[in-house]
Amino acid sequence: MTDDARWDHLLVDVGLATMRDDGAPYGAIGNAAIGWRDDRIVFAGPMADLPGAPHALAHHVASLPGTWVTPGLIDCHTHLVFGGDRAEEFELRLEGATYEEIARAGGGIVSSVRATRAAGEDELLRQSLPRAKALLADGVTTLEIKSGYGLEPEAERRMLRVARRLGEVLGVDVRTSFLGLHALPPEYAGRRDDYVALVCDIMLPSLADEELVDAVDAFCEGIGFTHAETQRLFDKATALGLPVKLHAEQLSDLGGAALVARYGGLSADHLEWTSPDAVRAMAAAGTVAVLLPGAYYALRDTRPPPVDAFREHGVAMAVATDLNPGTSPLLSLRLAMGMACTLFRLTPEEALRGATVNAARALGLTDRGTLAPGQRADLAVWNVRHLAELCYWIGGSLLRESWVAGERVVL
Repeated sequence: MTDDARWDHLLVDVGLATMRDDGAPYGAIGNAAIGWRDDRIVFAGPMADLPGAPHALAHHVASLPGTWVTPGLIDCHTHLVFGGDRAEEFELRLEGATYEEIARAGGGIVSSVRATRAAGEDELLRQSLPRAKALLADGVTTLEIKSGYGLEPEAERRMLRVARRLGEVLGVDVRTSFLGLHALPPEYAGRRDDYVALVCDIMLPSLADEELVDAVDAFCEGIGFTHAETQRLFDKATALGLPVKLHAEQLSDLGGAALVARYGGLSADHLEWTSPDAVRAMAAAGTVAVLLPGAYYALRDTRPPPVDAFREHGVAMAVATDLNPGTSPLLSLRLAMGMACTLFRLTPEEALRGATVNAARALGLTDRGTLAPGQRADLAVWNVRHLAELCYWIGGSLLRESWVAGERVVL
């Protein structure tokens, strides 16, 4: 192999959790190697299949015995950019107040809207950066960030610009979702139709034209927006060529999961109250079920998503943090994976698939989530002897190193 043709990096003496559907649990390969050139994987397989001596194949070779390599984790549902926090609501809930009661009293999402509107772009970046770094320090290499705490054109624009800037500062891929239909802002009390029109006819087209929007989301719920209002937003998104996803059936069944499936949506998220018919609709549409155990835990919910039905009908399940200031102040996707096992009875393999290949599907990404030649060189190296440890350990640092598009992550 000529010097110009050599790979950039090669890791040897590792275990690989390829997450490929090859029949082996985790798509696991023991005594393996993984190599990449530029931003693409060129080899991921047994050491015995390497086409030459390691140092003849790559410029940089590292032997990492006792480690497992997985695809970089993908957090496919976060509200990471916001101003302030809502620690006081945590106390109120412990004293007996419900999520709905806090929201209707002017707390909840609206309180984050006030703090977010008051923060300039640089201040929002300053507050959000530590949260993003915490996710990366636990193996995340791609993350989704929603707007929805601005609820007026300029504040929503600031949030989405900050999300893009976070990706540039940290060297990771950030996917954005416009969540204008998150809550009714106070100034539109009694004028719901006017606000929905603002979101659909002014905000979304403008932000999409500025290339700040990768997908469109909404909160279809009794304290959020109706089925009809969500459908109006989805019609506009479809006309603009943007994929849709939905906060659906967290607190009640308004038919949101079936609605987003009808639009061929990327994902339906939360899903505690999802009906059997909606599960079948999601299966037919290929819509991913994004499970959010952090919110379930923080709100002390007792009705889990219908995981058995998702399995029965072949609905792909993703796992995400739902990182937000009010109902899921969760800074670790690996901890969300463990919660999904304990609270929702996922297997550790299902949880890891949920934070890799299925999370990629929930974002409409096909170039990551597995370890295979041609895939983007996003990977995480873990100091574990068994892959179940990624869900077994509650907290602590297991990550040895991570790489995004072939570049080592430095925090």
